Amino acid sequence: MASVQGLKVKGDLNTIPVASRYYKSESDSYVLACGASGAGTDSDGRNWQSDAKYINSLSSSTAATARNQDSSLPSTIPYMTARIFSSESTYKFSVPKKGRLWVRLHFYPSTYSSLDPNTSYFSVTANTFTLLKNFSASITAQALTQAYIVREFSLIPADSGILNLTFTPSSNYNNAYAFVNGIEVIPMPDIYQPAALVGFSDQTLDVGSSTLQTMFRLNVGGSFIPAIKDSGLTRTWYDDTPYLFGAGSGVTSQANISIQYPTGNLPKSIAPLDVYSTARSMGPGSKVNQNYNLTWIFQADANFTYVFRFHFCEYQETRVNQRVFNIYLNNQTAQEGADVIGWAGSQGVPIYKDYAVYVGDRSGDEELWVALHPSVSMKPEYYDAILNGLEIFKLNDSRGNLAGPNPVPSTMMLQAEAKKGFSPSGSGFAPVIGGILGGSAGIAVLALISIFVYRKTRCDCGNQYGSSANWLPLYGHSHTSASGSTISALNPSLPKEQVSLADWALHCQKEGTLWDIVDPQIKGDMNPECYNKVR
Repeated sequence: MASVQGLKVKGDLNTIPVASRYYKSESDSYVLACGASGAGTDSDGRNWQSDAKYINSLSSSTAATARNQDSSLPSTIPYMTARIFSSESTYKFSVPKKGRLWVRLHFYPSTYSSLDPNTSYFSVTANTFTLLKNFSASITAQALTQAYIVREFSLIPADSGILNLTFTPSSNYNNAYAFVNGIEVIPMPDIYQPAALVGFSDQTLDVGSSTLQTMFRLNVGGSFIPAIKDSGLTRTWYDDTPYLFGAGSGVTSQANISIQYPTGNLPKSIAPLDVYSTARSMGPGSKVNQNYNLTWIFQADANFTYVFRFHFCEYQETRVNQRVFNIYLNNQTAQEGADVIGWAGSQGVPIYKDYAVYVGDRSGDEELWVALHPSVSMKPEYYDAILNGLEIFKLNDSRGNLAGPNPVPSTMMLQAEAKKGFSPSGSGFAPVIGGILGGSAGIAVLALISIFVYRKTRCDCGNQYGSSANWLPLYGHSHTSASGSTISALNPSLPKEQVSLADWALHCQKEGTLWDIVDPQIKGDMNPECYNKVR
């Protein structure tokens, strides 16, 4: 048995799908609104309890209320109250001795009492695992253009039956403090299995023995899926459009047949049917498809192993070798001859595949590339590729660490904020790109600009903007200002084409109006020709 950065590697290739037992007990779950005086219900109808009785010592913490409420917050609960820690403090939870745990941490970096959000740096540990280190919610929110941050982890079973969640202000900064707005500790099924190790023939990585952080969770070709519409695990699924690279974004589709989980060997907890009912493919042009890759790009922390979970469901083709393609991860072949019908056995049957890749610290390793390309060698009936959903998880290293550095705000963002007098202690973060639609269009356009300026699309846009690390995170809603107000990234009251931030950006892209939705105060720093390249 070999190892990769302290992770167990097995020599046999375990194909999937596999069975997974669903374990959940509501009595063992903790959904806490930190700093709240009592119980409350959020906008989705979830019940949150006060956190006070789970802290080892209340003397080292205070309850506080946010001075300002950003309009993009999904609910006042749990984000408008916080628990502030001036010294190391620990939450203690009784948990099942067997079974994994979701741990979700919610942060809203606002002003609490007279505390400066820019001086909040802290670490978070869960038993022996380091989840966050020298973490600044304020810097992270600013760099990611978010109002709030959610970090999701899947912890290995706590054999002692006790989970200690410890918050420690950083000793590297003066007047540093820690805070948290919401904590979720929820038993979950073991939905992880050995993943094929890319670059090593017929070897798998024992994912189940690791603690993981969810980095990205996408409903490919579909729309946003809130936690209340997940298949029992309260996960959130996001549109994949902002992560697409290049002009070849393929086409999206929706199933017109019934999608059914295969009996006994694919649990419903793996993903909701909504994920398998939509997809992104390359399109009908076989010659065109053979000359490009359907590609997504993600930001990553160096020196970690990442697991990619691909969700597939073929609802258009009916026979083997009709649509066959290759899967590439960071320019390495993860899978040759992927045939969804061949794997699943028939049309309308969901399936998933897991692959693991180690990311080092060489130049360029801060990105994760996912690419699909038709398999020419298999001579399929259609030269095409398809994907329904994608999840990316980061595995703990050999020291039990999952923490990465704080993201760095882009130069473009800092310049725009300087023009508008950005103040992190104000009512919200200053805009980057807003124009007529505020946050709804801003973040999608920001993604397009970040990708096409930062990566190798050689448009003469200038280099003054730099790179934008982690510009589109998994959790949290982006918000930019439009005439002094902000709107949520997903606003169902808008016209249909504007509800999804990415859909609206794509609509503007197709109409050739991307330039029109750029904030006029930063237009002078940008070349309109860049937008012609995007189209």
